[in-house]
Parts: sequence; C-alpha cells; structure tokens
Amino acid sequence: MKHLSDEELMLAVANGELKKLSILFDRYHIRIYNFFNKMLQNSAISEDLTQEVFIKILKYRTSYKNGNFASWIYTVARNIFSSYYQKQKKERATVIEDDLVSSGEVLITEGNEDELEHLQKSLLKLNKTDRELIVMHRFQEIKYEQIAEIIGSSENAVKVKMHRALKKLKDIYFQPVSTKAK
Repeated sequence: MKHLSDEELMLAVANGELKKLSILFDRYHIRIYNFFNKMLQNSAISEDLTQEVFIKILKYRTSYKNGNFASWIYTVARNIFSSYYQKQKKERATVIEDDLVSSGEVLITEGNEDELEHLQKSLLKLNKTDRELIVMHRFQEIKYEQIAEIIGSSENAVKVKMHRALKKLKDIYFQPVSTKAK
C-alpha cells in the first residue's frame, strides 16, 4: 500500500473520505498538542484546543486547496490559539502578574527541573507573538520558511523577529535575582 502524503490525505478528506482524517490526526495531534502546551503550560486546555483544531479541519475541509498541509494545520492552530488568547487575555494577565508577584524570589536553579520551570515562566513573560515564534521554531522545530508561510511574512522577517524574541527571552531569563521593589 502506497504511503500517502499529508496533502494527498487532506485532499481525500476534503473530497469526503473522512476516515483518512484519522491518519492525519495520528501524524499531527501530538505536535499540535505540544504547540499549545508550550504556549499555555496547561495540558487540559491544550487537549481541548488540539481537539478543536481537528474539529475545524473537518468542518472546513473543503476550504483546503492543496497547499502545504503542515502550514495549513498550524495556521488553523494559531487562529484557534489567538481566539482563545483574546478571550482569556484579561484573566491570563492577572494570573501571570499574580504568579510573578508570588514568585518574588527568582529561581536559583539547582537542577534541570528548576531550569525548565524557570524557562517556562520566562517564556510566559514574553508577548504572544514572540512566544509563538520561539515555540514554533525551537520546540516544534518548524523551519523559518514554513513559519513565514504560517504567519504571512517573509523568511528574513521571521529570522529578525526570532532573533529579537530570543534576545528578549534571554534578558528575562537572566534577570538579576533581586527583583523586589525597594
């Protein structure tokens, strides 16, 4: 049996062969879940949003026009994340601020777990766009060219934005330990 490409599978789904969506689900659900989970640090919400991606793909399957499937599914995921983010923006800002205030002492890492937690908290301090770029490129290992296609930008612009986002993350991550107001 011939191994079908993602694009061939999605075209089949678009043409009514709905069972083929399960193959795409198997190929992509973990990547999409990881994308959301890196952005939100919440596994339950990440599962819900991942499910929503595949529901939207099924609902809007006829709008797929044989482009790069990975770019298309990440565009759907980004749109869902953006909608979720806008709905939760005010609440999330309060939660993040409370989180930062309650962690008055910045972590001094003694192990990988502490470093990872510190990195995740640092990521949450970035704006949505910067965090999204870092998650797509560094955690999802999506190439600059594909990120450019996903966000509707040029590859060079993505590289510049990525460089700036990493600099911001580095600045946040390596802030001095004493951050209490005097």
